Amino acid sequence: MVDDSSGQPSVMIQADGLSKFYGEFAAVQNVSFTVPRGQVCAFLGPNGAGKSTTMKLLTGFLAPSEGTALIGGFDTQSDRLPAAEMLGYLPENGPLYTEMTPATFLRYVGNTRMMPKNLLNQRMEYVRDQCALKDVWGKAIGKLSRGYRQRVGMAQALLHDPAVLILDEPTSGLDPNQVHGLRELIISLGKTKTVLLSTHILQEVHAVCSRVVLVNEGRLVFDGPTNDLGTEGTAMEEKFRELTLAASS
Repeated sequence: MVDDSSGQPSVMIQADGLSKFYGEFAAVQNVSFTVPRGQVCAFLGPNGAGKSTTMKLLTGFLAPSEGTALIGGFDTQSDRLPAAEMLGYLPENGPLYTEMTPATFLRYVGNTRMMPKNLLNQRMEYVRDQCALKDVWGKAIGKLSRGYRQRVGMAQALLHDPAVLILDEPTSGLDPNQVHGLRELIISLGKTKTVLLSTHILQEVHAVCSRVVLVNEGRLVFDGPTNDLGTEGTAMEEKFRELTLAASS
């Protein structure tokens, strides 16, 4: 699907019948949904529901057993490079080179992506400031707190200015002030980018997301506006339990 005004795809994330089997176990089974350009969408589910696996399928990190995943119209398996150019991915507990500093790590990532030097310098300054890394810019990542490591991972995802962001538990390990800052950043990014955000914090969903996709036991059980899941925290928790327990029974 193409937006006539820009010539760019209007659907930026597409899961089409995604399944992932490990022997007889179905980690993800026939999950389909789309996320349009400019939307911040929450991706929810209890532990073990298949959230992280689905995100890895969407990013091309895992190959699906069935179905297809597209980023900006590019199949993440058959068109890996153009899909990767459009995608910024923050995995849960993402790997970092602990002997590097944030500055040397991000320059390495930018060089790997073959970013022009002037652009890379500009983007490094941008992510340093947006992710509040100035105080640890020259310190070894291995000596940083979990919160700072998470911010380095976020900076890596933003470095090449991708059109699509897939973020798996981005506020994990952050203190309340850092959580607030990152939420504001995600809201700002959502004005021009497409964001799929996995979180266990339902308050976070209300703060930044206009839509919710909910999975349980590897299957899609809800897809709709955030307010349809509940207009405040307690109501959302009750609806979450209702949907996940009903699907499990």
